[in-house]
Amino acid sequence: MFIVLLKFTDDRERLGEFMQAHKAWAKQGLDDGVFLMIGSLQPGLGGGILAHNIDRGNLEAFVDRDPFVAEKIVTAEILEISPAKTDERLAFLLD
Repeated sequence: MFIVLLKFTDDRERLGEFMQAHKAWAKQGLDDGVFLMIGSLQPGLGGGILAHNIDRGNLEAFVDRDPFVAEKIVTAEILEISPAKTDERLAFLLD
């Protein structure tokens, strides 16, 4: 399981140019079953994603294709978590 942090850079003012492409990229991650959750980092710092069902190398490649990352509107940090215990609703993360 991974947490992806997308933090705004000084080029944040350009995000409007690439918002539709970024949304399409995020939708693809959800449609592919890789992203479990996408949300905003508060207060207005960028975005956060919970990801699974993918190995780190493929996730890195997918994140690099985010238009916000490619255009350096955000920097991406990927944190890997090895789940050991979960609430029963999240037991699928242990597989």
